[in-house]
Amino acid sequence: MKIGIPKALGYYLYYPFWHGFFNDLGIEVVLSGRTTKKLVSEGSALVVSETCLPVKVYVGHVLELLKNGIDVIYSPSIQSIAPKVYNCSKLRGLPDLIRNIIREDFLLIEPTLDKSVPKQGLSQFLYESVAPLGITNKKRIDKASKAGWECMNNYWLMTRSGVQSDVAIKIATEGKVMFTSDKKDFSINAAVISHGYNLYDEHISMNVLKKLEGLGVKPYTAENLNLEQMTKGIKTLNTNLYWANESEITGAAGHYMTDDNIDGVITITAFGCGPDSLMIERITRFAKRLNKPLLNLTIDEHTGEAGFVTRLEAFTDMLFRKKRTILVDSLNRQIYNGNEQNIKLLQEVERLKARV
Repeated sequence: MKIGIPKALGYYLYYPFWHGFFNDLGIEVVLSGRTTKKLVSEGSALVVSETCLPVKVYVGHVLELLKNGIDVIYSPSIQSIAPKVYNCSKLRGLPDLIRNIIREDFLLIEPTLDKSVPKQGLSQFLYESVAPLGITNKKRIDKASKAGWECMNNYWLMTRSGVQSDVAIKIATEGKVMFTSDKKDFSINAAVISHGYNLYDEHISMNVLKKLEGLGVKPYTAENLNLEQMTKGIKTLNTNLYWANESEITGAAGHYMTDDNIDGVITITAFGCGPDSLMIERITRFAKRLNKPLLNLTIDEHTGEAGFVTRLEAFTDMLFRKKRTILVDSLNRQIYNGNEQNIKLLQEVERLKARV
């Protein structure tokens, strides 16, 4: 048996679990390919213009799977991940959208996870995920669930140790764990706050993480944090968890804005996203209070790369200049006496002078 999973939206949050779960049941998972301009255009043609970019991309990936002969598509409806913690309405109704706009003959597997409703927990969700394929043995499904969690936990171990998400997915789905140490020296550290489906889709984000590294900036993301750190970050911004994916935005921003090791914060959100607009407004207010440099970037299918890169370059140059000024002031407050600490500080200033 084969099941198609669009490489968009929930893929970037849950795929290691799905891979381990379905493979343990003997079901081959087939992924769609990379996001392209043509794919986005085909997805956009089937939905109203006000639909956000990530959903347009998702529709395009479903179409690609169907074109490649995959007639079983997995499109779950994640309503609520905890009592009174809800998903965006577009994500909640995603299977309904796909069923009504794509007029082709295929099996749409659409389980519902709604932890705000009794008897709608993970076990029922997983049962609904495979029952349409004729798998109804609950003990067998529970065993596959453990395989899914093992794969997911391996993924989390790697990302929280600093392994990039795409590399961690590849290694985890191979049944391995790998830890890498980044020996490259960066003078500037920046937190990049975004949903995984925006950040790790190289077409949507225009490969922002590699662009930052090319500018001499070390990027940090929500995937590098654990749940406890993000929960504390939400409290730092004086709010409560309401949206299902708020931890990776509000929580991560709250954590990084109080981290002295982080020189600046960059947010990337899709145009027209209601929940994100509320979260970004709060982040912007607290960035001013905490005196943390902030760059807000909004993207849609018409965003040009040239303007995107120009704003990144201007922001990172500002971070370099600010840090150089701080270090110079620190040197001026000290009497240079040749000790090791001052020598290192002076070397860092010289490096920053070479950068800007």
